[in-house]
Amino acid sequence: MAYSAVTDVLRERASLQPDDVAFTFVDYDIDPGGVAVTLTWSQLSRRVVNFAHELRSRGSIGDRAVILLPQSLDYIVAFLGSLHAGLIAAPLSVPFPGVHDERVSAVLRDASPTVIVATSAMAEHLSEYTAPLDDQAKPTVVEIDALDLDGQTPRALKRAKMATAYLQYTSGSTRTPAGVMVTHRNLTANFEQIMAGFFPGKVAPADTTAVSWLPFYHDMGLMLGVCAPILGGWHTVFTTPASFLARPARWIQLLASYPSTVTAAPNFAFELAVGRTSDDDLAGKDLSGVRCVLSGSERVHHTTLKRFVDRFTRFDLAEEALRPSYGLAEATLFVATREPGLPPHIVHFAGEKLSAGHAKRCDNESGTPLVGYGAPESPLVYIVDPATKTECPAGTLGEIWVMGENVCVGYWENPEQSEHTFNAYIDGASPETPPGPWLRTGDLGFISEGELFIVGRIKDVVIVRGRNHYPDDIEATIQEITGGRVAAISVENEHTEELVVIAEVKAPANPDADAIEHMRSKERDVTSALSRSHGLSAADLVLVPRGSIPITTSGKVRRSACSELYRNDALTRLVPR
Repeated sequence: MAYSAVTDVLRERASLQPDDVAFTFVDYDIDPGGVAVTLTWSQLSRRVVNFAHELRSRGSIGDRAVILLPQSLDYIVAFLGSLHAGLIAAPLSVPFPGVHDERVSAVLRDASPTVIVATSAMAEHLSEYTAPLDDQAKPTVVEIDALDLDGQTPRALKRAKMATAYLQYTSGSTRTPAGVMVTHRNLTANFEQIMAGFFPGKVAPADTTAVSWLPFYHDMGLMLGVCAPILGGWHTVFTTPASFLARPARWIQLLASYPSTVTAAPNFAFELAVGRTSDDDLAGKDLSGVRCVLSGSERVHHTTLKRFVDRFTRFDLAEEALRPSYGLAEATLFVATREPGLPPHIVHFAGEKLSAGHAKRCDNESGTPLVGYGAPESPLVYIVDPATKTECPAGTLGEIWVMGENVCVGYWENPEQSEHTFNAYIDGASPETPPGPWLRTGDLGFISEGELFIVGRIKDVVIVRGRNHYPDDIEATIQEITGGRVAAISVENEHTEELVVIAEVKAPANPDADAIEHMRSKERDVTSALSRSHGLSAADLVLVPRGSIPITTSGKVRRSACSELYRNDALTRLVPR
């Protein structure tokens, strides 16, 4: 397909439906009730082409354009304009003035951009990021809000034959962020797979509306909020992550305000929406038009799904609209979900068997509950022993390997890591099994009765007394007690590994004896739950204030950073040892 597949489609939509609204930005900073700012397909196309000309005058085809913009209509224009100009976009978050953002610095070192797209207000704060590094040239800062992008559209740009569309930098939960090279075909292929996975007949309703607050620099936010709506011809309504966090009810209100809504969020967002959306927030509204609520980006917890359904079914939310999904940036985004029209599938597995690497279903609820992700067909998903690279039989835990046109080509300027991750081969593959190349996801999972289940990250497995324990399961147990983020980590002590639990709780306004005793009661409850549910005892349980546990830009717990904080005794304990 042509290099600018997404912008080709945009141009077609601008020609066929020029006055239809393409994107609506709901700005809650201007007014807490929200102010809607819109762009039609023709307006968006004009701005994208004009901005592409501006970029082409500042750089060459194949150069990198880093986007450092607040969530806005300008962000969409900057991203699409980069693609149209043949520059490789690198979407990022805005660094806060006065606080150095090491992730931004790391990406700038890695991508070596020719252009940084920012606002006029931000430009003066970027000097610490734009200073030349080693033999890199200093990038040019383009202030997008200072340009007249609504003027007469110049002649079309000459096509560029660039395979890579943009660099999707990983969240960095287990390592330094790496730039996944996403091609135009990866993007369109994954869109086709999403349509097949989420909609009967592989076609979304004609009046589909994408609703999102997810950041555009995250793979799920970029696909849901920008790329899929253009490829599918949907109206998109979006706001900022900060607006959602300030009032999570806004997300649910937007879902109830538009037809045939499609949305996505990580697990923690569902919890916030349940806890902070009142009946008054939804007075006169209903959620019967919600078609798809994708839950992904982090481990999906069955209790969260149940709470979300229980809270919003009274407003006509259909349980089958909830779509637990698995994916990763290295596969563009989407890998697997359950068949359309079915509610989430929860299966219990014997905990001791899982610890030993085997999945055995159990009838009672004393086992470990896991969410099913359906029977993947496109892309292909196999479970492979990461050490021997041989295919695992059904019911055996192993690394999830993925093959399909959505699998990206590698990491930017990192051939060694690319070879390891994107060029894996199955040893002794059966005649019906493609030997490779496969994408190694680094995730543990298994197939049971034809369905995919996810256990967690291989690097995060906690080994205590020779048994494997999965931090997601431990954390889910403790979150039911503490109500905040939890990090379950292993710490080496005298040549053995011990479990350490770091749990966020609401810090008491007055840390008197009663408050301390209340938190000690929480500690006892956690200790009891660990023993009862996992047969474990923690060598140390650290209660910390909310916001203490480091997370990635997509909200995942950075367990390696938690381990470092613990080793350096850098955590603020609410309860003395």
